[in-house]
Amino acid sequence: MTEKKSRVISWIILGIFLLAFILLISNMALWESFLRWLFPDEREVLHPRGTLLELVGEHLWMVIVSSGLATVIGISIGVLVTRPLGRQYLPLVSNLSSLGQTFPPVAVLALAVPLLGFGFKPTVAALLLYGLLPIVRNTITGIENIPSEVREAAYGMGMSSWQVLFKIELPLALKVIMSGIRISVVINIGTATVGATIGAGGLGSPITAGLVSENPAFILEGAIPAALLAFSADALLGNIEKSISSE
Repeated sequence: MTEKKSRVISWIILGIFLLAFILLISNMALWESFLRWLFPDEREVLHPRGTLLELVGEHLWMVIVSSGLATVIGISIGVLVTRPLGRQYLPLVSNLSSLGQTFPPVAVLALAVPLLGFGFKPTVAALLLYGLLPIVRNTITGIENIPSEVREAAYGMGMSSWQVLFKIELPLALKVIMSGIRISVVINIGTATVGATIGAGGLGSPITAGLVSENPAFILEGAIPAALLAFSADALLGNIEKSISSE
């Protein structure tokens, strides 16, 4: 089997999986039957806050916004500290981005609430902080690992610094950068569940409600779609990463 056929098949399999996932979270009757079969003694097996489709939509929106911001900021910082003007800040940026992930998500949320209030904004701020490290680190690694001969050849052809960055460095580092984005997104999908503790919604809502009420059906209602969502995002970005590397 050729590499091209393998990529096509992986995209088809992913498309079938995503379609099945959408159909699954859209069918609340199926979920109720499944959870009722697992936990027949529970009075309620579906979290009353909203349908799974609504909860997944809220969850995805938090991840998309935070990961989008983390990607733009992370790549910008990574590029800045690999330029002659900002290279002196490279150790500081590396240390600060690593430090950002040492804080527990709940602690970050607690610090953000007085400044940003409850709900969506502090959750996005926490996810942004958590998502920066792999993107910043991979951007720096990808650019720094480009052979100096390649840059010298580009400058020898008369390219400016900006042309070298956008036509040589970023394209060559793109695979490594995509790997960092992939890690960041998957981390954020799992971490976003914590946002429900401050009213952000998403798939953390049934998990939190289940923990408070000691209802395992609620917990599974949030945990299973969150795991499937993380798997889907990882597979999607993995396919994109493979497509980039093959070009």
